[in-house]
Amino acid sequence: MTAVSRERPTATTRSDYRITKLSDAAAIRRLLEPHHPYTAYALAQLDPRMFPRNKWYLSTGPNGQALLVHSKSPLGSALFALGDATALDAVLSVHPGPRFAFGSLTLEHRAIVRKYFLMTRPQVMLRMTVHSGTFQPVEATAQRLATSDIAAVNRLYSMEGGPTAYRAEHLDAAVYCGIYEGRELISIAGTHVVSGAERIAIVGNVFTHPRRRGQGLAKATTSAVTRRLLEDCDLVALTVEEENEQAIAVYSGLGYETQCKLHETPLVRKAPIGAVSFVRRALAGWRGRHEGKEVVTR
Repeated sequence: MTAVSRERPTATTRSDYRITKLSDAAAIRRLLEPHHPYTAYALAQLDPRMFPRNKWYLSTGPNGQALLVHSKSPLGSALFALGDATALDAVLSVHPGPRFAFGSLTLEHRAIVRKYFLMTRPQVMLRMTVHSGTFQPVEATAQRLATSDIAAVNRLYSMEGGPTAYRAEHLDAAVYCGIYEGRELISIAGTHVVSGAERIAIVGNVFTHPRRRGQGLAKATTSAVTRRLLEDCDLVALTVEEENEQAIAVYSGLGYETQCKLHETPLVRKAPIGAVSFVRRALAGWRGRHEGKEVVTR
């Protein structure tokens, strides 16, 4: 019998990717946990308080699968990506999300994400984590900030000219600690997300008055936030620029350890109106109408 030769796919072969909207938190957790701690932010979004306002999409094809998350919080919209780059391309083509978002993605995703967004902070970042066994706190006078501190918080964050629009609910839903000099707030650290249910928190928004830097204040406020978070969380994470050796030294001194590299950057969608993605989404829905999925060719 003559053997039948099978033609191998070439680089130009196009394949179908099936997009499914996910709603089962347990199934999503199984996708995220093997890639922890990169997925720490997305795992926190499984918290029952946050899960209903997020959109989760799974893209599956011959090269693998990708998970895309569009989330919302009082601080704005966020995008999280995990998995195969081609599968991510397929789902982003139909679900790019809002015009402005804060993105978390791996280094392998960069070229794909740039097809759809402007990355305003393309630097490589380090994900660092700490837990109760590695934490090395410092004694400091940092205090937990409350809603009554909101005016001082906005004044400090605007010191270098950037606009700030923190509202009282931002402090209510998070953990922020600061150091005052008289009536002036001179250093602050806070969180991007806190999930008691998932026992995960992400530290962020660390900022010290330009005239007070180099005095250990950032380490003190970060220590205070971390101490409070570890009372309820098994894992606390943060992200820092790979080239920011001074900040890395501060966080390492508190017991944070580097786990992986990634991009964390504000994203601006290139298509301002989203008409193209709407048409693609309609076509993908029509192609997958018999399966209850969206089908995209890549």
